[in-house]
Amino acid sequence: MAASSSEILETTLISEQILQMVKDWSLNLLVLRATCTEGGGFLKRANTEKLHNIFDKYASQEVNGEKYMTPTDFIRGFLGLFPDANYNADSVSLLGGIIDTSKDGLISFPEFHAFEGLLCVPDALYKTAFQLFDTNGNGMVAFDEFVEVMKKTTLNQRIPFDMNGGFVKLYFGKEKKRVVSYAEFSQFLHDFHEEYAVEAFRRFDKDGTGFISALDFQDIMISIKSHLLTKEVRANLVAAAGGGSGGHRVSFPFFMAFNSLLNNMELIKRIYLNATGGNRNTEVTKEELLQSAQMMSQITPLEVDILFLLMDLLHQTGRVVYNDLQAIAPEQYFKQITKRLAEIKAVERPEDRGILTMFLESGYRFILGSIGGAVGATVVYPIDLVKTRLQNQRAGSFIGELMYRNSWDCCRKVIRHEGFMGLYRGLVPQLMGVAPEKAIKLTMNDLVRDKFMDKNGNLPLYGEIIAGGCAGGSQVIFTNPLEIVKIRLQVAGEIATASKISAVSVVKELGFFGLYKGAKACFLRDVPFSAIYFPAYAHMKVKLADENGYNHPLSLLAAGAISGIPAASLVTPADVIKTRLQVVARAGQTTYNGVLDAAQKIYREEGMKAFWKGATARVFRSSPQFGVTLLTYEILQRLFYVDFGGSRPTGSELHVPTGSLADEVRSTNPDHIGGYQVALPILTGIETKFGLCLPKFRVG
Repeated sequence: MAASSSEILETTLISEQILQMVKDWSLNLLVLRATCTEGGGFLKRANTEKLHNIFDKYASQEVNGEKYMTPTDFIRGFLGLFPDANYNADSVSLLGGIIDTSKDGLISFPEFHAFEGLLCVPDALYKTAFQLFDTNGNGMVAFDEFVEVMKKTTLNQRIPFDMNGGFVKLYFGKEKKRVVSYAEFSQFLHDFHEEYAVEAFRRFDKDGTGFISALDFQDIMISIKSHLLTKEVRANLVAAAGGGSGGHRVSFPFFMAFNSLLNNMELIKRIYLNATGGNRNTEVTKEELLQSAQMMSQITPLEVDILFLLMDLLHQTGRVVYNDLQAIAPEQYFKQITKRLAEIKAVERPEDRGILTMFLESGYRFILGSIGGAVGATVVYPIDLVKTRLQNQRAGSFIGELMYRNSWDCCRKVIRHEGFMGLYRGLVPQLMGVAPEKAIKLTMNDLVRDKFMDKNGNLPLYGEIIAGGCAGGSQVIFTNPLEIVKIRLQVAGEIATASKISAVSVVKELGFFGLYKGAKACFLRDVPFSAIYFPAYAHMKVKLADENGYNHPLSLLAAGAISGIPAASLVTPADVIKTRLQVVARAGQTTYNGVLDAAQKIYREEGMKAFWKGATARVFRSSPQFGVTLLTYEILQRLFYVDFGGSRPTGSELHVPTGSLADEVRSTNPDHIGGYQVALPILTGIETKFGLCLPKFRVG
């Protein structure tokens, strides 16, 4: 067993290196990865012919035999923006100018195709914003172009920016004659948005006291910094302002620290993980976080004070866990998720969960668990057959020499005498039973875990062990009949008989109560197995998750397989006893009357080693089987997503949140292919990230 522990440690370390794929992504890369499929990667360009057909579908103008889109065709027809009949035509024309690089008022297919390609590049957000300001299409932005666009935004109309101030002159020159390139403009746009918040503070601080009111603070944050605000933070802006040293007034240092905190939440998460040694469920006090933050000079004590002020507004514990940080972390535009084949929201809020909803959730898990169990069992069934035959092989009897020397010899002889399909003897009844068996096991584990889980998603170790034990115990009602039929079919091929043994004949021979022969040994095996396996799997998932807490499919498979090694090997003695009790003893073989009798006779006749027969085959069967089963179960939950308002498997989504960009922003139009899958989030990102909101409706 020492060797197994070493192998587990080595495998874990290697897996952590392989699976550390998602680092501290920049905003640009996040834009790129908006709707990527499982595992990440760049958006693929759309097929040109298919894109041309889509273009022709929306193009309403024809010039010299060539079709063209108008800005209205593209913005309102293709993208579905500005749907109201009283839409603002100037805003539509300005947004249409992003793709109309020739600035002739019409969008050709080459321009449509080129913009699709632009949306696929990492810095699509900044490039799109640059083309919005490049109103004459010369690849540079002049001061007049910048002012022309800014004056049309609702933000500038509400809180005008001083275009004659020193900040603007630093970029466009004292005379404002300098033009800036894309690279320079991207930096300007970023700095301009930060400067805008400071400018707004100055405007509200009319007396120059260094303070603004809580309502003014709320106004600035919602108008200019809305992309930093999650629902929880937005709802508590005024209350947070009242918690500062200025009472119901906000000082400039507090204002700057508040924005800096939200901008640096990813760093705060790293500080938290450093303080907890990577554990996402440990509660951390202010003092502990401050101590961990000492090595991160970017985080100030005032920012930590504000963090705990927000935490106290959400829950009065004086401590934080990782989920708390996720709740207030500014969401950076896009979530990388498994592409869902179905998405259903059963309840609007967790509070709306009722008995029926919880019953449906269990049914949903049961169905997916059945599929996962069937897939896992089929993959490893030949190994299970070899394991069973080795465990049933008895030494010390007078019936003759051993039939199989080892696992490989057993496999070779089965194929030689029974054919390749002999390795799958008894598979059909196995699948008929394994589906409900694994389903009830997975469902029960999830159900009991939910009962022990607190409101922050934390689960004590004893709760995990109890949940696993309950899962193992609940499955015996299906496992025992399944196992006894399967085992008798698996060993039937060892002896040539005139009549063919079938599952039906075995069931008839045993009767109802006979199907539960060896149930005590089954309990002795399945309860400790699950009590070891499920907690080990949950913790291994955390170890193999990337730094954002996301589990890629490979990490799920590795976690499931590695966790199966100690669980399967340690309960092998109980499995051997169960097998001996359930197999029909042939002439000359020892018979057993219960668990204790079997244990005593096996030890007396064959020694201690007999209890570990088939241990290797069992590990090689159970480990990959549960790896495949849990992988299938969790991937199915990602593909067929149903929100019952309860818990989800940890690591099932990459939390690069989307606070200001709600999920409904993601396109559902089948014509939005290739780069156009992210067209709506990109244009929404321009509004939220840079405050470039254009009027939606016609004035007057």
